[in-house]
Amino acid sequence: MAISEGDIAAIRSATDIVALITEQVALKKTGQRWTGLCPFHAEKTPSFSVNAEEGRYYCFGCRAAGDQITWVRETMHVDFVDAVRILAERAGLELHEDANTSKERKERQRLFGAMEQAVEWYHQRLLESPDARAAREYLRSRGIGGDVARRFRLGWAPDQWDALTSALRLDERTLAGTGLGFVNQRGRRQDALRGRIIFPIFDPSGKAIALGGRVLPGATRRDGSPEAKYKNSPETPIYSKRRTLYGLNWAKDDVIRTGEIIVCEGYTDVIAFFGALMPRAVATCGTALGEEHFRAMKNFAKRIVLAYDADQAGQSAAASVYQWERQHDVDVAVARLPRGSDPAELSQRDPDALGRAVAHAVPFLQFRLERVLDAANLATPEGRARAGEQASAVLAEHPSELVRDQYVMQVADRLGLDASTLRVWVAENVRGEPHRVAVTSARPRTAELPRPGIEALRLCIHFPGVRSRFAEAYFANEVQRAAFAALVREEPVAAAITRLEQEGFDDAVRVLGELVVDEPGDAPEDAAVDAVVAQLLRHASQYALREVEREMRDGRVSPDVAASVIRDVKERLLLLGTDDAKLAEANLREWLAGRLADQRS
Repeated sequence: MAISEGDIAAIRSATDIVALITEQVALKKTGQRWTGLCPFHAEKTPSFSVNAEEGRYYCFGCRAAGDQITWVRETMHVDFVDAVRILAERAGLELHEDANTSKERKERQRLFGAMEQAVEWYHQRLLESPDARAAREYLRSRGIGGDVARRFRLGWAPDQWDALTSALRLDERTLAGTGLGFVNQRGRRQDALRGRIIFPIFDPSGKAIALGGRVLPGATRRDGSPEAKYKNSPETPIYSKRRTLYGLNWAKDDVIRTGEIIVCEGYTDVIAFFGALMPRAVATCGTALGEEHFRAMKNFAKRIVLAYDADQAGQSAAASVYQWERQHDVDVAVARLPRGSDPAELSQRDPDALGRAVAHAVPFLQFRLERVLDAANLATPEGRARAGEQASAVLAEHPSELVRDQYVMQVADRLGLDASTLRVWVAENVRGEPHRVAVTSARPRTAELPRPGIEALRLCIHFPGVRSRFAEAYFANEVQRAAFAALVREEPVAAAITRLEQEGFDDAVRVLGELVVDEPGDAPEDAAVDAVVAQLLRHASQYALREVEREMRDGRVSPDVAASVIRDVKERLLLLGTDDAKLAEANLREWLAGRLADQRS
């Protein structure tokens, strides 16, 4: 659904963010801000702040930030469109949908309804039907009794051509839209799943969207060939495999409480973790763990534990995992399960061991190195050298030189090799790696960014009248420059943040999101603004002078020209804070603006 900017603006305007948040968090008025304990992480001293005028919140502890729509998305775990609808209904506003959008929404609701009917029909069949006895016995043998089957709404698809289709009177359009069935070569409607235990798949809000079906042991096709163990719903208008995690609807509360999410291979593994009192497990739905899964998980937890069997965990695409860690600001660890064990089997045999494996999960890189070293023959010099070469290749996959070097020391100690030699091997692998992942910057906090730029942005946010004293060229840091440019283009601050979100400047969004909830204090005197301008100009000019020196060393600028520029700029920097400050500022402004224009051209 495409929601108009007008509707979104009206909803934000009509929603008192303080009233919205106080439905779940106790806020206290502190100066011109509201503060309280952050709902997104455990804390004893309030670090959560709300700016009622701008409609923004920010936590100085965990850096959660956003507006009214973000709040609903994060606390109710719905997508953007659903969050807007919830707020519209809360405010008594009507969204203006075009005919096509309204038709699409109604069709999705119809498909959701049909899927819910199917889930309930299959569930009752498992609980009550005589032909499901073998399925019930099999589930009990895997430690899944009636209570567990009811909790996860497990079902049974009878081994009949059209039992579901006939019972629910599903038409061809519904069968195709839900993946529940199809029209066969004889033109008859037919069920997609037959003779299988049904694992319903739900979206995070609890709506049924797909099905997974497992055959009973020993099942064969009519021609005698073995049946595929699992069969899943196809992609449909309400189901995307690459974005869906089985069990997230049940797991999300514990995931949020613990800050950890456990990723398994299959449905029964998820159920096993719940039985072992770790109700924060999810599984991919017949696909490998991918980018879209990480996008979903990062909204719920920052620690992701892979609980695959040992062989499968080691086969994950290492370069992608490291990239996702940096891109989504999450930590990926691996639970070291006993070789040959999966979570479902281990939970029955030794549930405490399953808990220990998760509690002592190790970083992904460490797990991969341990796999190499444990398999090596360390009794001979040749074996240790081969292990060192293999470990070097594994180390080279990680994008951070600092992380690689710390593990170099561990590997060198384990193998009795010279650390400097290992560093050379790692460097050679890095240079020869065809799929090396570029290092991306970590999320910038204001404390980690240049202080002059932060003070300037704080003034520009809370006292818009001073913005004319600054210019984009004054900000040497590109994140701060983007934030300032948005403040100049948009009013109020919330609109600037929205523009940056649309343009993908997430770092600048985080900076403004933190500063907008600061206590503004009294309006600054002209002298205070002058001091911030001077600090900012000094920082930007010094940064630019270092660039000039680099250009001179590279031969792009002659030494005479560089020396003249450096001398002139330093003379003007000395004039800041004197009676000639205005003229010096104008000169520096022109010079910095010219350099910025050259960089952009």
